[in-house]
Amino acid sequence: MQKLTFLFVMLFISVTLTAQEQYKFADVIDIDATPVISQGNTGTCWSFSTSSFIESEIIRLTGKRIDISEMYNVRNTYPVKADNYIMRQGKAQFSQGGLAHDVFNSVRDFGLVPIDAYSGLFGDNTKHNHAEMSATLTAMLEGYVKNTRGLSPKWKEAFASVLDSYLGKNITEFTYEGKKYTPLQFAEMVKIDADDYVHITSFTQAPFYSEFILNIPDNFSNGSFYNIPINELVEVINHALDNGYTVELDCDVSEKTFSSKDGVAVMPSNPLNNLKALHSIYPEMEVTQEYRQQEFENFKTTDDHLMHITGTVKDQNGNTYYKVKNSWGTDAKRTKFDGYVYFSEAYVKLKTISITLHKDGVPKNTLDKLGL
Repeated sequence: MQKLTFLFVMLFISVTLTAQEQYKFADVIDIDATPVISQGNTGTCWSFSTSSFIESEIIRLTGKRIDISEMYNVRNTYPVKADNYIMRQGKAQFSQGGLAHDVFNSVRDFGLVPIDAYSGLFGDNTKHNHAEMSATLTAMLEGYVKNTRGLSPKWKEAFASVLDSYLGKNITEFTYEGKKYTPLQFAEMVKIDADDYVHITSFTQAPFYSEFILNIPDNFSNGSFYNIPINELVEVINHALDNGYTVELDCDVSEKTFSSKDGVAVMPSNPLNNLKALHSIYPEMEVTQEYRQQEFENFKTTDDHLMHITGTVKDQNGNTYYKVKNSWGTDAKRTKFDGYVYFSEAYVKLKTISITLHKDGVPKNTLDKLGL
């Protein structure tokens, strides 16, 4: 009996030590992506992450490694936001935020340009800071809305002039590798067709396998999303990565269990382990569709940040994590894994708002159910 008790004690100690072991990660899938860069002091993660996603798509489709201009997308999206805000008499969202489909709307209407053609920076500046620009644009629009004498026909021109002052004048032609392109021609050359990409979410306020407008603050342009169960959404991500397609991710990063500094995003089953789980392996919760919906409707899961899934890693216990490229730079004081954060499946299930990917990366059975 004493021998049996001793064995149980040793087993308990072994399990306890294993649960508290520091993370050790190994790459499993690592799809080609461009280097991590910083969005600076801006709220334009939607453009940085989607541009990164498009850069990986260009690599996949053409083999070319091209640094796409994030600010070209931003420059062409702001007037659309402003028009929406004015026409809704100020009762709409006007901020630095946006979603992945705003970049694809810009691609469809205005094309793409490389960073060398439009950087959005002036002089010796190397970092983006939109605080003053955002405040100026917001004040302008608020003034227009409050003007009871009506809008001046010059308001759009005045708004554009502010964007020109801070980001640079928009461009209609440029030279790349010795050849002249319009932005639309360039998008065609790199084989990016906005209609090839699908936006997918998972909430129960709309029927599954339907398309609906997701009511979140940054969806100012009323973008629609295909709705599927959360387990199937994870299957879509896995299928895409297994077949060489990266995935754009819109998610909540407000949890204490998300840490760029520690390089992980996890969802422990016991909240007492939340901070410890940033460093060591602890059991994670089983996320149901119902609990996910509850957290969304309680505003505990919100549309915070867009990032780019480029692969997977595994810890020493065989647990899989998604390799997620961030846009907060590579400063070692802010990030552990050179600008990447490793998301557990539980975190993805609970905190994902939506994903965007090439339709060819979606499993055929899901495409059939969506009528695509």
